[in-house]
Amino acid sequence: MEKKLYLLCLTIITNILLLYSYSLNVEGRHHISKKTKTKSITSHAPSSPVEGSVKEPSPSQPLPLSPPPASSPSNVVPSDPSYGGSPDLSPDDCVFDVTEYGAVGDGSTDDTDAFIAAWKAACQVESAVLLAPADRTFMITSTIFSGPCKPGLEFRVNGVLMTPEGPDCWPKEDSNKQWLVFYRLDNMTFTGTGTIEGNGEQWWELPCKPHRGPNGSTLPGPCDSPTMIRFFMSSNLVVRGLRIQNSPMFHMKFDGCEGVLIDELSISSPKLSPNTDGIHIENTKSVGIYNSVIANGDDCISIGPSSSNIHIEGVTCGPSHGISIGSLGVHHSQACVSNITVRNAMIRDSDNGVRIKTWQGGSGSVTGLSFDTIQMENVRNCIIIDQYYCLTKGCRNETSAVYVRDISYRNIKGTYDVRSAPIHFACSDTIACTNITMSEVELLPHEGELVDDPFCWNAYGIQQTLTIPPIDCLQDGMPQEIGEAVEYICST
Repeated sequence: MEKKLYLLCLTIITNILLLYSYSLNVEGRHHISKKTKTKSITSHAPSSPVEGSVKEPSPSQPLPLSPPPASSPSNVVPSDPSYGGSPDLSPDDCVFDVTEYGAVGDGSTDDTDAFIAAWKAACQVESAVLLAPADRTFMITSTIFSGPCKPGLEFRVNGVLMTPEGPDCWPKEDSNKQWLVFYRLDNMTFTGTGTIEGNGEQWWELPCKPHRGPNGSTLPGPCDSPTMIRFFMSSNLVVRGLRIQNSPMFHMKFDGCEGVLIDELSISSPKLSPNTDGIHIENTKSVGIYNSVIANGDDCISIGPSSSNIHIEGVTCGPSHGISIGSLGVHHSQACVSNITVRNAMIRDSDNGVRIKTWQGGSGSVTGLSFDTIQMENVRNCIIIDQYYCLTKGCRNETSAVYVRDISYRNIKGTYDVRSAPIHFACSDTIACTNITMSEVELLPHEGELVDDPFCWNAYGIQQTLTIPPIDCLQDGMPQEIGEAVEYICST
């Protein structure tokens, strides 16, 4: 009997020890983040390799281009930056809180080293979360967050993340071309309910674009203002839920990437802030931009060369310079852009609506563009193709051009600013724009009377329905010399 009691007690004690050991293991998985002491870490963004030319990555599985599932209808455009965003932290998250690595978050202390230390630790753990917590303002200097990292890494900003206060406070040893760079990453998410603040006011006072000088001359601008957020040579990226504002130059740039999902962003800067494009895409494939509000001083969304398979839906732009393909072909370069769709969008109080802009002397092609169901409110140049794009008065008329073809405008309605004709097709003298389709295009003056008829030059296409105002200048069929333009078509 005593032997049986002894064995029973031994079994109970063993089970208790096993349960205690298991609970320690579970707790370790839930709370792997530890505060570490770090030595001085270089936080400057070097001029190489990130500022050089790119080759596109080859991701294993690019992200789909269909709108992501959401708790609300996909056609609802958020007006509140807290809409959507990142869910609350789960007990199962492997969280690397930057405050545990020394970040102060008082808005004036340089927290760069703490972010780099937290990044290096999180980079080594699968499905890790680097957290900038709410109710803190973190100031960091120009920094490259490099990979490769373990898959599933999430950079979550729930507080405020901001740049130094203007060019005078920018560290002299840092790159003044870019602020935050995410480099060579795969399967990474940038999200949160917080704000990314660019402190761009002092940068906007610097001349960036060519501008007027004494006695009617034109002076160059240095364009030495940093892009706020740059994703470079990365794949399978998600950017969701953040408020991004007051960038010194471009708010967000994707360069040499493949597989990008952008959803529920709020991007804003003043109407007159120069070169503050909302989202710029170049050398990038397979991009979806959804359910976002962008108000800025330049292009709402701009798409540069070597970009394809881009879907934009549920986006509100304005004030801005509209949604632009280009500029393309500068300095006699080749530009290849294809398969771009913009649908269910709103453009208001903007200098342009949907625009294609190319420089003379370029080559390549823009093909397979669809603009479908777009509402215009008080927009100049609602629909524009400009193959004579030039920033000065000294641009020459050249024979080569980017070949623009297969462009569809469907269900484009609303009002235009009468200072410009609502439809403007200015195509190259030698390489005509071809296969332009117009259907259910109805544009009326926002105020005042109808302006002159739409403008066309060397533009060919069809009107499937009556266009308002009528676009009688669009020529039927194809130009006789179109065969000479075959060399300009990019290979797919």
